[in-house]
Amino acid sequence: MLISAKLAPTFDYPVLERFWRSADALGFHAIWDYDHFYGLTDAELLTYDGWTLLAGMAAHTKNARIGCLVGSVTYRNPALLAKMAATIDHMSHGRLEFGLGAGWHEAEHQAYGFEFPAPGARVAMLDEALTVVRRLWTEDRVSFSGKYFTVEDALANPKPLQHPHPPIVIGGMKPKMLWVIARHADEWNAPGQGAQEWSRTNAALDEACAEVGRPPQEIRRSVQLFLHPGNAEQVQQQLDSLPQYRDVGCQHVVLSFYQPPDEDLLARCAAL
Repeated sequence: MLISAKLAPTFDYPVLERFWRSADALGFHAIWDYDHFYGLTDAELLTYDGWTLLAGMAAHTKNARIGCLVGSVTYRNPALLAKMAATIDHMSHGRLEFGLGAGWHEAEHQAYGFEFPAPGARVAMLDEALTVVRRLWTEDRVSFSGKYFTVEDALANPKPLQHPHPPIVIGGMKPKMLWVIARHADEWNAPGQGAQEWSRTNAALDEACAEVGRPPQEIRRSVQLFLHPGNAEQVQQQLDSLPQYRDVGCQHVVLSFYQPPDEDLLARCAAL
């Protein structure tokens, strides 16, 4: 089972850089941030842009894969996002994981002037956006006219280094999202709500794959577990749950730290 590390971009830049370098040196599979404009526990926390920070991760790491878990489809035009992702894939020498989801933080949308459609519309936007992004990464010229996004005879060079494209990671658990995941994802990620609940959603994703005619084994299955380094008991409980997730088919665990872990805790997690 793969083990990755994640830290929200809500800490001073030197702290983030130290985390990336340490996690890379310790051998974590990937290092992640998130795509929000506010701190989730305190809206007034400093919060860097997650996609811009990926360029920093690319520069300060050598081996770990990097990604945003996950970007919001409502914040950026998909053609622009395809260009940004291809650029970061080159900067990282082909280590980008392309994370995207339907978005959920309504207060951010309202504050920044982004439209916040109903859940079903956001899922449909995600489906269209991933269609546009994948085509821009793999075709010479792209024209697409959808309900939400349009490109006309669009060029997108350079293509990503990874062939046919960076792995697409989608987060979500609702039925409509699972259908989009079955259509587009190379990896599915869900927040940890217990191994049995994760397992039920995992089985529902298998059913969605059958509906769209895709072999379910083509999609890596992953979970995000949230760790509070200031609470040793909570951290240990989360780490102790890893075998339970493994036993129900989880292939990748993202350990998401609410505070920067010290070197000992990070090394202990890497040793798993």
